This record gives sequence, C-alpha cells and structure tokens, in this order.
Amino acid sequence: MKHTYRTAAAGLLALSSCLASAAGFSWISVPADADGPDLKGAVWYPSATPPAALAVGPFTLNVAKDAPLQGDHLPLVVMSHGTGGSVLGHRDTAAALADAGFVVAAINHPGDTAADLSQQMHLAPFFSRPRDITRLIDWMTRTWAGATRINDQAIGLFGFSRGGYTGLVSIGAVPDLKLGEAFCVHQPDLPFCAELKGPLPPLPSADPRIKAAVIADPLSVFSAAGLARISVPVQLWASEYGGGGVTPEDVAAVRKGLPDAPDFHSVAGSGHYSFLTPCPAPLAQSLPELCTDHPGFDRAAFHQRFNTQVKAFMRAHLAAP
Repeated sequence: MKHTYRTAAAGLLALSSCLASAAGFSWISVPADADGPDLKGAVWYPSATPPAALAVGPFTLNVAKDAPLQGDHLPLVVMSHGTGGSVLGHRDTAAALADAGFVVAAINHPGDTAADLSQQMHLAPFFSRPRDITRLIDWMTRTWAGATRINDQAIGLFGFSRGGYTGLVSIGAVPDLKLGEAFCVHQPDLPFCAELKGPLPPLPSADPRIKAAVIADPLSVFSAAGLARISVPVQLWASEYGGGGVTPEDVAAVRKGLPDAPDFHSVAGSGHYSFLTPCPAPLAQSLPELCTDHPGFDRAAFHQRFNTQVKAFMRAHLAAP
C-alpha cells in the first residue's frame, strides 16, 4: 500500500517506447454490468499485416492497428497492471506474446489506473480487480470479434505489483487483508486503514478458466494458508531491491507459500519498476523514480530475456502454436 500518487505516472510508461512488433492491435471496451463499470483496454493478437507507426498521445506504437486476426484455437493471456498503471504498461511483453501466437488482452482497472486514481488508496480495488479480470475473460471469449477463434481451455494471466495480487486471487489465493495493517504503521491516515476496521465485503472468487500465471513482484497480503489453494503453474519474478510497497521478503514469502514450487526468477540488480516498459529520455528525466534503474542494470536487455521466459512458460502450459 505504500504506493504514492506518483505511481499514477506509471501509465505514461505504457506509452514510452516504440518497439518492433508485427502484432495486430485494437482498442476494446467491455460494457458496464452488475459487477462493475465499463473497462477500457487493448488487445494484441497474431496478424499477417505488417506493422506501422501508430501515434498515441505524444508517443508511437509499432503495430498493425485493427488488422485481421490470423489463426484459430488461439490461447488467451489477460494482463493486470500495477496500481496507478495503465493498459499499455507491459506492452512489449504483450506484443512479444502476440507475435508468438497468443491473443493478449489488458484493461485499465477503474479507480486504480493512471487516468482515474479515485480508489487507489482504498480497499475497493482489492475486491474489484479480480472481478475485472473475470469480466475481461468473459468478454474476450464470448463477445470480442475474434472470440470464436480463442481456445477457452488455454487461458493465462500476467500480473505485476498490485496486478500480481490480482493474479494470485484470480487463480485461487485467499487474501488476508488484515495483513495490510502493516502499511498503516507509517501511513495511518490512508482510507484503506480506516476501511479495514469495518465489515469487509465477500472476497472475490477464483476464475478456474485461468490455467497458468506469470506473477511479477506481487503486492502480498497472503498467508501460507491463503496461498494453499493455488493449483495452476506459476512463474514468479522477484526484483532484487523491491519498491512501490513491495519488498523482496514479500515475494520470498509468496514463493515459500505456494503449494507447488513456482518457476522462480530473481533478477539481479533490478528494482520494482524494472518490470515496466523501458522509458525514453524525456520520461526518464521527468519520472526518475519509475524510469531510473540501479547502476549497471540494463532494463531493455532485461526485457528481452524476460519476454523470452514469459513466452516459454506460457507456451509450455497453454499449448501455444
């Protein structure tokens, strides 16, 4: 919970670099329903159409916008960003997966995204975020224009930071939000802290359609007992130095608590935000907390290795082509 409002700027990182990719790309909108407001997002997918420059605000994406989808029986990966982040925060990873034969869908979590921080310091996102993921899967497998070409038996999840929390809940972990009181020692005025003292709503249910998960530097409010219900394969990533309210000890506890040993990767020299897309020079100057890595750490080179490992894990467990 020690995420500051500066983490809202993480959404800008989503737009920060132009990466070579042949991925198809489309904006999406999941309509509001009884479980929540509309969800704005994006989909990357296999396409034979050559990419072209796409201006998004002051930045450029290299994608085949609204190009025809290529392939059938395609595995799906859904993405959950960190607090104050955005739909495009891990777009290099999304594009790499799409180039490898996956459909990848990400949404902005309402109230906890760069454009809307209204719920960031509240309890609400801990309950709404997993529901957002279930709604996204529903829409992608039933309503999206390419829904009939998705293999609904091959669904994976990628989650970073609070998105890592989201992913763990979505695959069966039961959070103990009272553990979050540790964050209140130094920030007692957070709305989260007052809300913890009242009655809590029912916890979100796991989504059994998710068959594998990549979890990077997760925000953890889980005991070992709370992690014991996870039964799907997990690739777990840990930064060396942590940040944003996530410590290496938190991730180590998740690793230890998982009932089956995860495919674990500890990234030497990395900080928490090293998992975000590399920053161009202007953003590096204006957002040093998010863009500056520890001396000697090459974020761009790391992301090449990271994306290769994520693709290999998803291929192994979702039977990608």
